[in-house]
Amino acid sequence: MERFVVVENVGKTYGAERGAPVAALHGVGFTLEKGTFTALVGPSGCGKSTLLHLLGALDAPDTGRLVVDGKDLALLSETERDDYRLRTAGTVFQFFNLLPTMSAGENVILPALLAGASPRDAEERATRLLETVGVAAKASAFPYEMSGGERQRVAIARALVNEPALLLCDEPTGSLDSKAGHAVLLLLRSLVETVGVTIVMATHSPDAASAATGRLSLLDGRVVE
Repeated sequence: MERFVVVENVGKTYGAERGAPVAALHGVGFTLEKGTFTALVGPSGCGKSTLLHLLGALDAPDTGRLVVDGKDLALLSETERDDYRLRTAGTVFQFFNLLPTMSAGENVILPALLAGASPRDAEERATRLLETVGVAAKASAFPYEMSGGERQRVAIARALVNEPALLLCDEPTGSLDSKAGHAVLLLLRSLVETVGVTIVMATHSPDAASAATGRLSLLDGRVVE
């Protein structure tokens, strides 16, 4: 199968400019195939979120390189990085990050409009995705009117609206109860099978990790499994 994500000897240190460097990642390397669901597991502070930020081009490594879908992220201009985040790598956050003054449908539509879709096309995509993730009835509801599980489903639909090849999930069930969390994990698995998206999910939960089909264990900024 195709090597979709290639991470080579990646290192990242924070705080060096303040004279108190903290190494978040040390020489991390791995490859992921397209259409897979991989869990990044390990205790808090092991480097999971840092690695997701690098894969999402929200930050840059100090050493090594990351290649996603043939794109060397270190070689992208700022404009290209913005486009990468908008079109190639969707992100799902632990605390949803929905815009509180917009309805569920409007939250999903917004990234499509930013990517240049027509209002009609953006609305059609949002309607289809909200149905796919099981919250079509909440299209007109505001975030405060939805449960945590419903908000996370809307956040997943928003991350998928521009048909990204890579979906990055940072503790997507961390703020949900067990029932809602299980439903979200089942949804993520189904998206790999039906949409073909590649998912990388950071989690400290063994139950969440068991939903993935692959696993990378991190400890003190290194891949240990």
